[in-house]
Amino acid sequence: MDFSLGEELEAVRDLAREILTDRATPERLREVETSPTRVDERLWADLAAAGLLAAMLPEQDGGAGLGMAGLCVLLEEQGRRVAPVPLWPALVGALTVAAHGTDRQRTELLADLASGTGRATVALEEFGPVDPLTPRTTAVADGSRWLLTGTKAVVPAPAGARHVLVTATTTTGPGLFLVASDAAGVTWEQAETTSHDLSAHLTLDGAPGEAVGAPGEGAVEELVRNAFVALAAVQVGVADGALRYAADHLSERLQFGRPLATFQAVQHQLADCYIDIDAMRVTLWQAVDALAEPFDAEAADRAALVAKWWATEGGLNTVHRVQHLHGGIGVDTDYPVHRHFLWGKQISTTLGGAGDDLARLGAAVVDGVVAS
Repeated sequence: MDFSLGEELEAVRDLAREILTDRATPERLREVETSPTRVDERLWADLAAAGLLAAMLPEQDGGAGLGMAGLCVLLEEQGRRVAPVPLWPALVGALTVAAHGTDRQRTELLADLASGTGRATVALEEFGPVDPLTPRTTAVADGSRWLLTGTKAVVPAPAGARHVLVTATTTTGPGLFLVASDAAGVTWEQAETTSHDLSAHLTLDGAPGEAVGAPGEGAVEELVRNAFVALAAVQVGVADGALRYAADHLSERLQFGRPLATFQAVQHQLADCYIDIDAMRVTLWQAVDALAEPFDAEAADRAALVAKWWATEGGLNTVHRVQHLHGGIGVDTDYPVHRHFLWGKQISTTLGGAGDDLARLGAAVVDGVVAS
């Protein structure tokens, strides 16, 4: 399997790295962390102006058609700089609308996203042990629209989101619904997260929504699958950025007249981090490859779960080790590596932790064996 990026994806990587390195400085991150929304709208506008938001969208929607591969390259660079912009929820949602939405939905949502003037977020999680593919939130048909009732937990980056893509259960299976963020029956409760981002709990009381694709016909499965892969991509960048901080710190800090990086115990810790990150990256790109044509939904689901488990387990292990290797300075909020620890911790619990991932993967394997 060839994991080389190719010219287009390398161009995305290089441009994203240049913009994020220049804009997402520790000083700017501190400024955004104390802002009302915790979103760097200036950086978001810069990414849009550079064409990086549009690049992932299909060509018929004004994009470059880079899809999930392009998105994962962008997300890895974001994670490396822990840049506070809502890339994964906005773009994973947009790709789902591009695949399943009506012409009007695509025109309204995707053009605004590409220009940086509007975006949507996704509401996939609920309180308690709820599988994102079987939500407790319900949707009932009401003529040409649907009425949604239920509560969604920790909806990412609600600030600036004009719409929410909400998963809900219908009589014909799980469905995906587009709900205006200020619609009647919609209530938001702001919630802090581990990573300093602001999320919100969303309560729906008969809120009107539009179906994105027919319920039970794959939109929810695609959104959740792509969200798993997107989170894995961010985590690869977070872990890699953390390891770079550790390598620089340990090569400069002296103990007994020698750089700490020359001590065997330290080298073992760094080697474990390197191995975990390499496994995370390999399984990520296996999952991205599984999303391409010819497409096999069962194989793609398994690959996405493997990538998410590695991101959850390996990513969390890496940021823990890096924090430990920095000693006291690792928990000093004036030193930037603490953000990688917080992001790694947050991602490791989003859409379920490592135990949930293994349970889902085991069920997928069993289902595959029974079916064969």
